[in-house]
Amino acid sequence: MEESDQKEAQESIRHYVWSGFYSPDEIARIIGEELFEPETFDKAWLNTQIAEEFSKKHLDEQAWPEPTDCERLDKVFAELQVKKIIALQNAGYTQSDGLSDITEKWIKAGEEKSDIEGYCFFHGQDLERAVVGDGLMLTFGDILGADEKGVMIGKTISQVLTAYGFAVDWDGTTAKRINVPNIKWHKRFASKQPVPKPKPSGLSWMFWRDEMA
Repeated sequence: MEESDQKEAQESIRHYVWSGFYSPDEIARIIGEELFEPETFDKAWLNTQIAEEFSKKHLDEQAWPEPTDCERLDKVFAELQVKKIIALQNAGYTQSDGLSDITEKWIKAGEEKSDIEGYCFFHGQDLERAVVGDGLMLTFGDILGADEKGVMIGKTISQVLTAYGFAVDWDGTTAKRINVPNIKWHKRFASKQPVPKPKPSGLSWMFWRDEMA
């Protein structure tokens, strides 16, 4: 195992764990099969690193406020859906990915036969910046691409964000994305899969889950 690969893997693990969107198994698969060539890392080492990071996050969560900014953001996105705006979190990794996800949702809803008026999302690169404290950028627009209606969608999103206590940085045009500059990324991972506890490296991921069952 190269030291540079090890450091890069540890940084990626920190991001995926603290993002709050991924289970331990998902992180192990992403790191061990997608970001790096298979067999780059010993599975026991990888699982131990993931478990230790989840343990650090779990301890930190005890001091998080109620509700967290991410919990308030969940409510923002839920309200946008009610307002006929497709709202997606962690939609792909790039702007193009996010727009593809929005288009897929729109098609499934019936396209122009639906009552959908606009969209709002952030993608994986936006999430990376938010996790390290650099604010959250939101892409938005009219579902059919009309500029004037896109501005109205942006105003609606800004109003809902403000109503839930978020500061908003936006110039009022479709040329600039909406920025939520002061958001603290405190997202609890919600899943039926138990958060693992650090174990000796000789134990497998399966044994950890069995022990906690």
